Amino acid sequence: MDGNCSALNEFFLLGITNNPDTKVVLFTAFLVLYLIILLANLGMIMLIRLDSQLHTPMYFFLSHLSFSDLCYSTAVGPKMLVDLLSQKNSIPFFGCALQFFIFCVFTDAECTLLAVMAFDRYKAISNPLRYAADMSSKMCSMLVAGVYLVGLADALTHTTLTFRLCFCGSNEINHFFCDVPPLLLLSCSDTQINELVIFTVFGFIELSTISGVLVSYCYIISSVLKIRSAEGRLKAFSTCASHLTAVAIFQGTMLFMYFRPSSSYSLDQDKMTSLFYTLVIPMLNPLIYSLRNKDVKMGIKKLKKKLFS
Repeated sequence: MDGNCSALNEFFLLGITNNPDTKVVLFTAFLVLYLIILLANLGMIMLIRLDSQLHTPMYFFLSHLSFSDLCYSTAVGPKMLVDLLSQKNSIPFFGCALQFFIFCVFTDAECTLLAVMAFDRYKAISNPLRYAADMSSKMCSMLVAGVYLVGLADALTHTTLTFRLCFCGSNEINHFFCDVPPLLLLSCSDTQINELVIFTVFGFIELSTISGVLVSYCYIISSVLKIRSAEGRLKAFSTCASHLTAVAIFQGTMLFMYFRPSSSYSLDQDKMTSLFYTLVIPMLNPLIYSLRNKDVKMGIKKLKKKLFS
């Protein structure tokens, strides 16, 4: 078994379909999606950096959300596009490990960042007079550093445990990128430890961040209900609507994907779900925050005037 483990130096990604005509259609659609992801997220990052009116904790965290979306979609998207046009969809063993590591770092970072953004909204609404002091630039930097440390720690754990397994049979991954569920099904080792770690480590991150969001919004709702004017309550709720939408979409997809026993996996169904969180969510997030946010809309208008005046 040790010899078989050491002999494996590449995997083959079976991808989404083998139909050549379907591949061309999917390549066109996914290329458009990926270009929107690049333009929308890079645009959001640059807009927040260039517009001094957006130099607040809320938009500081939003720029890192766009950065995370950009990174984990780029870990998967370009390779998937290349594979749709090529006949031999191979990926080196260490390339597979690297792809999963980057993907895991930034999906975990986004998961934690959404909880931090809920905490920021709680501070802004419940005690606006102390908001600037509580959410200082130093505090924001420390929170973002913690977000990426959580992502790195979890990614190192899962990558180490997954890629130490023996893959002594087929090296064909029934997926379009290197993810844990199809790799566990491919392994000829005992994967009980891996499944336990997914349910405990990743489960702890998911449940703690969801709990953080829920607790923050309980305090937010309590604070908003104390506001006397209907206009004030509406304005307070509107600042949270985009964030709640992003949380619901992202966390709902993650819970569906990873909190099931391996016996219940349907890889064809999981491919569609994976497409949603690797390409659709990173495209939706900047659109959700820009279409529902007056400050971002004003920033875009000012940037247009500067560029075209």
